[in-house]
Amino acid sequence: MNLEEIAAQFRDGVEIKDRRYRFIKYRACFVGNEAVDFLIRHGLATTRDEAVVLGQSIMKEIGSFEHVTRDHSFEDDYLFYHFVDRGGVAANHETGEKISWSDYTLPTASNITQLQPGMLDIRNLPSIDVDAGSSVWPLDKHNLTLLNHVHPTGWRNPKPNNNTYDLVVIGAGAAGLVTSSGAAGVGARVALIEANLLGGDCLNVGCVPSKTLIRAAHLAYTVKHADALADSGISINGNIEIDFAKIMERIRRIRAQISHHDSAVRYAKELGVDVFIGRAKFVDKTTVTVNGENIRFNKAVIATGGYPSLVSMLGINELFSLNKHPGDTPRPYVMTNETFFNMTHQPKTLVVIGPGVVGIEMAQAMQRLGTEVTVMGRSGRILPREDIDFCNIIQSQLEKEGVVFKLSVSEFVSIELTGKVLDNGLPEMMIKFRQEVDDKVSEAVIFVDAVLVATGRLPNVSGMNLDDAGVEYDMRLGIKVNDWLQTTNPKIFAAGDCCSAFKFTHGECAVSPVRTGQFITSRAHIAVAAADFMARTVIRNALFFGRSKVSELLIPRATFTSPEIASVGLCRKDCDQKRIKYKTFEKKFADNDRSICDGETTGMVRIVVEASSDRILGASIVGQGASNMISEVTIAIQTNTGLGALAAVIHPYPTNAEAVRQTGDLYNRTRLTPTIKFMLRGLVQVQR
Repeated sequence: MNLEEIAAQFRDGVEIKDRRYRFIKYRACFVGNEAVDFLIRHGLATTRDEAVVLGQSIMKEIGSFEHVTRDHSFEDDYLFYHFVDRGGVAANHETGEKISWSDYTLPTASNITQLQPGMLDIRNLPSIDVDAGSSVWPLDKHNLTLLNHVHPTGWRNPKPNNNTYDLVVIGAGAAGLVTSSGAAGVGARVALIEANLLGGDCLNVGCVPSKTLIRAAHLAYTVKHADALADSGISINGNIEIDFAKIMERIRRIRAQISHHDSAVRYAKELGVDVFIGRAKFVDKTTVTVNGENIRFNKAVIATGGYPSLVSMLGINELFSLNKHPGDTPRPYVMTNETFFNMTHQPKTLVVIGPGVVGIEMAQAMQRLGTEVTVMGRSGRILPREDIDFCNIIQSQLEKEGVVFKLSVSEFVSIELTGKVLDNGLPEMMIKFRQEVDDKVSEAVIFVDAVLVATGRLPNVSGMNLDDAGVEYDMRLGIKVNDWLQTTNPKIFAAGDCCSAFKFTHGECAVSPVRTGQFITSRAHIAVAAADFMARTVIRNALFFGRSKVSELLIPRATFTSPEIASVGLCRKDCDQKRIKYKTFEKKFADNDRSICDGETTGMVRIVVEASSDRILGASIVGQGASNMISEVTIAIQTNTGLGALAAVIHPYPTNAEAVRQTGDLYNRTRLTPTIKFMLRGLVQVQR
């Protein structure tokens, strides 16, 4: 007897009735220890411990029942449980075997490589699954596992049965997942709607794959950087080879391994969320429809995220569309971050258009793996949010590694195929552009076999009938929200990349310039941590009459280059723009003992404080481990701890983070005025 048959017998036989506990009536439920008795009595388990394990398996894997307040797993105790007919379920064949994405793949000529085991059989695939299946490549075992987790084909949506949900969440990226799981965790009835892949950018095309690629690039650079290794007494003999296909396969494997955490089954069966696969459209101010099924709500959250925008250039849209649905034949690699990790061939030359966080991280990684990289931009600099001297440190390191920068482009004219196919199998492309050098504009060309466009993001706001819901939006700026993340429909909130950074007049309030400075441009590249805490703000405000303000969020940021840059609050550039009087205190890693031991002395810690006190306005760190060190300063700002107090925090020795404490020492020395020094000398002399 399989688990589903046991679950069916369990459901038919256990005693279900209304029960009361502490003056609260719970309808149609059963008791845990009575259910254990049933399992033993009917020979489904031999001991009480075995019965508990079996009950937990039914609860977790089948998802047919839950604790009435979702506070307990299945236990041999006087606890109440009820059966649930919701959540959504993966579809099964008539044989009982689950339908898989492998059922909708066709063999390809190159399937012997195991990298490309199949092409998508679009003719037989349900229409709702086509976009999701076309978004990942190759369809190897790792990507099929990913799809089975985050967009199970043939998923049977739950039946709303005309009931009203406490909360409907549209979009299952970082903000949507946190909102839905958090709300369900406090007892709300929640529907989560996703048309594409659960997990959003972070899991599928952002944080997870990019950091896995960066790790591989770091290892490659370390072993190829023979002079640094030789200085440590380590010699490497023989050739160092980069297997790009294996690097990309590892990215897919790790992504698939992590994907269960964001899977539809986990959210439906373990977290108690009703998961709908489909595209949501508003019918009116309190109703959405998904695949023809109306869903009513008390409150809703739009968390549809954003999508990468393409630079204006003749021919780019046509070449980009060719790469969106790859197959056996290599296509032109004109990519955004959404298609970048579908690569199976290593490009010889890569142009990165856009010198922001994504562009710079991927530029360094690909250069370290052996691709010749050119970064192009219009602003004359990289990483526009950071102080220019810190950016120069990063740019100098990338140039040292071989990255070429063309940051004075005045116009991207065109991109076209040359008709030549390179020996790596990729078609060659020619980019024509105009650049300004010494106040003179000249036209130039560059030949490449791959292009990554990383020029920013636009909000996903179309196709949802937002007008019918009374929600105002702008196609470029996103959904209009106030400081409580509330839209123009008071029952609907928004979180993440889909909502705009500007506020309604009636929602504005006096807030700290430190916190406001962090939110002003966050929509262009909202970190997962920011989306997470925006989701928490939405839960408080939508379900519990909270008045949490998004402008009060303190959002650190990091760029994972080598060396890293991390910042929180206001940097010097921000203070200058806002005309805030400030002082800075800096400690270079060249004076840090751990950095000297590690041979990583590039960079510094810079902390900005008010001119008249030690109140920290912000901090920037450039150097190895900057992303970890910035949290200490973030806590200090969040708790109103002054820079002087950081000097009293004992750090392990030797650590890079001591540089943060030492900036506190630098501040405290400024408090030793001539008068105080005179008095201290006097006290010492008195004791002689």
